[in-house]
Amino acid sequence: MASVRLISTSTVKAETITEPNRRIELTPWDLHILLMGSIQKGLVFHKPKPAQEENSLINHLNTSFSRTLNFFPPLAGRFSIIEHEDNTRSFYIDCNNAGAYFLHAVADGVTIADILDPIYVPSLVHSFFPLNGVKNYEGVSKPLLGVQVTELVDGIFIGFTINHAAADGTTLWNFVNSWSEISRGFSEISKPPSFTRAFLAHPIRIPSSSLNGNAPVTSIPHLQDRVFHFSKDKIAELKSRVGTEIGANRISSLQALLAHVWRSVIRNRQLPADQDTSILLAIGTRSRLHQLVPQQYFGNAFQYEATTLKAGDLLECGIGYVACEMNKIITGHAEEGKLMNFLESRVKNPKLTTLWENNTDALATSGSPRFHVYGNDFGWGKPIAVRSGVANKYNGKLTMFMGAEEGSVDIEASLPLDILEAMGSDMEFMNAVSH
Repeated sequence: MASVRLISTSTVKAETITEPNRRIELTPWDLHILLMGSIQKGLVFHKPKPAQEENSLINHLNTSFSRTLNFFPPLAGRFSIIEHEDNTRSFYIDCNNAGAYFLHAVADGVTIADILDPIYVPSLVHSFFPLNGVKNYEGVSKPLLGVQVTELVDGIFIGFTINHAAADGTTLWNFVNSWSEISRGFSEISKPPSFTRAFLAHPIRIPSSSLNGNAPVTSIPHLQDRVFHFSKDKIAELKSRVGTEIGANRISSLQALLAHVWRSVIRNRQLPADQDTSILLAIGTRSRLHQLVPQQYFGNAFQYEATTLKAGDLLECGIGYVACEMNKIITGHAEEGKLMNFLESRVKNPKLTTLWENNTDALATSGSPRFHVYGNDFGWGKPIAVRSGVANKYNGKLTMFMGAEEGSVDIEASLPLDILEAMGSDMEFMNAVSH
């Protein structure tokens, strides 16, 4: 079996620090995932032509990485904890330039086809990411960001691991987009991050007991990942089908697509008709609370809302009904007033989410097809694919990516192998999947 050889590990610091004493308070959106794992996303590239010398390419990426950290000082920092007399703690990011990890590795004999051609994502891909197994609360002593550049026979895989209590997917991809700009020779970045915490009057305190023993260990089945590709035309067909069934055109393409995936998962899990099943959708707050949370806001700016239906209703009432129910929940909870009420309640009573339990009745989404993943040209061409690591993988996680061609969407489903096999034989589902 192929393996990954680690060539070098370095701690990279920002080249210059303009505000060495900057501190970034963690918000309720950050704190609620403190016990969970990181975000891991990676890009697959063809090798540069003509081939660059190995050391030249790695040194260039290392140097441009350091220059990009100038604009993102929290990612070169660490978490810091303040212990209060009332047996509570507050967390902030100390922008102390302790550094981020930069790893160089080689996957001997592994080609791009070995990574992208199999039906199920090879577990070897998990070795292309640094800081595996590190939980967010460990950011006190562990880097908040790690990058691993893994050489393949005919390609390069750049894997990113970012502490999820420090940043969400929007922040991660803004960093990657910015790094690719600096790598191509830009002296400034097009979208500088905003470190404002205008909605936070004082640091959030959480009970010290909430971190005692950290997160419980949950037994989960062995999972596989499969990436389902949906073309622009197939997604349009699903949206049209939804519109025909409900007699309206207010449902988004993504809601129609997720309703289609949800129905297939539940159909192949074979749940009892009267069992409740849920899908948790992340509602972004940047566009909805834009006066307090600007688009380039650094940190987490989303919250989950669940749509719950009986398994029988979900399957018997059709995709239009399911998409409509999802739409009701999203529009009902995405109003500015409700988002602010939620935030204010969590400021007063912050909650920490534990690891995902092994249930077979729920799905949860992550990522977004709006993230600009295919514009990341580091100087030798755009990526050809995107994959995720093993962090935060649980039964029923759906990770969404922009597809390689315009208007398409990739959804990586993390499920037990028997469910994925059944979905692969589910003609109603697979008729919408592009090959």
